[in-house]
Amino acid sequence: METTATLRGVRLSAQKGRLVADQIRGLPVDRALNILAFSPKKGARILKKVLESAIANAEHNEGADIDELKVKTIYVDKADTLRRFTARAKGRGNVIGKQSCHIHVVVGDGK
Repeated sequence: METTATLRGVRLSAQKGRLVADQIRGLPVDRALNILAFSPKKGARILKKVLESAIANAEHNEGADIDELKVKTIYVDKADTLRRFTARAKGRGNVIGKQSCHIHVVVGDGK
């Protein structure tokens, strides 16, 4: 049994999100939540909410036992870049790219 949760278009670069996702991949959900709760990174707070959503989906939709759930797969994809401009000398402009990403979490029991 597998249950998913997805967060799309979050204002976090995919590279920074993957650093946090790599720490919890394959862990039981209680250990993963503990790691995310005490991590100082911005991505940890966002990933914790997505993981909690996946756990709630598994409990409500599938009737799963929370103690047996593990983070089966978690991946962070690059999303659209929000483009902003800043003024430079001699009437020019520079592009500032604000990155965003999509987060996908799949939790399931050991079976």
